[in-house]
Amino acid sequence: MVHTDNVLRAITDDGAFRVIAADTTATVRGALQAQQVKTRELTRTFADLLTGAVLVRESMAPDNRLQAILQGDNPRARMIADTHPDGATRGLVQLPADVSAMPLGENGLLQIARTLSNGSLHQGVVRVPAGSNSVSAAFMAYMQESEQTVTMIAIGCHMSNGEVAAAGGYMVQLLPEVAEGPLAVMTERLKDFEDIVPLLARGRASPEELLAETLYGMPFTKVGDRPVSFGCRCSPDRLAMSLASLPRADIESLMEEGKTLEIECDYCRKKYDFTQQQLRSLIESN
Repeated sequence: MVHTDNVLRAITDDGAFRVIAADTTATVRGALQAQQVKTRELTRTFADLLTGAVLVRESMAPDNRLQAILQGDNPRARMIADTHPDGATRGLVQLPADVSAMPLGENGLLQIARTLSNGSLHQGVVRVPAGSNSVSAAFMAYMQESEQTVTMIAIGCHMSNGEVAAAGGYMVQLLPEVAEGPLAVMTERLKDFEDIVPLLARGRASPEELLAETLYGMPFTKVGDRPVSFGCRCSPDRLAMSLASLPRADIESLMEEGKTLEIECDYCRKKYDFTQQQLRSLIESN
């Protein structure tokens, strides 16, 4: 049976809270397979980055693209999550050959770049909270510092026999209409859901269940339900445009061996071939 991911958005009827919940299991599996991530810790960090990017996009830019770039304590180590409004999400792991881990707690940075409705780019950078080594904490810091929005985020990845069995998370945002009573109730309730990995392990962390649990007893309305999937935007035309932007001398150097040029997409590992004739046509149009 094929697993289908989705992300739900809901607002309480009193206008106090917005909740977004996502199941990213299949999306994470696809990205991990493409990036060939091996270690458990890197798997969890990468999975959490992908899930967090989906949640933040749905919160801040549901109809636009968002990229989340996570840099570890080692500035040469980073991960990228790239998510689009149709739910297509991909990721990239960039580690030097001599690095096998990516701790975040000392000098880690999270950068968010999202397109706005007018086509411009909004960017924000925050430090991973000291000592947390937590992707959830990094996203919460971004929402607070860059977007000035009080937000609770819990992201998790449950692994079984070295494989991702479930991945997902939720985001709760305080809206201007929140009153002291509902805030106290929500604050107390979220203490039980700060770590959602146990819920994932028990199969009780679907978006529907997370909404029902976090908003129990609070009338709410669903305002969005979108699919999420592993997907890449690469294509022969896009790669040809990238090649065409190179200086003429660089394209000529690619032709020196007289062979077909093979290019592999860093995100999905799909391979594309460019013949000598195709490369020559790029030079003529350069």
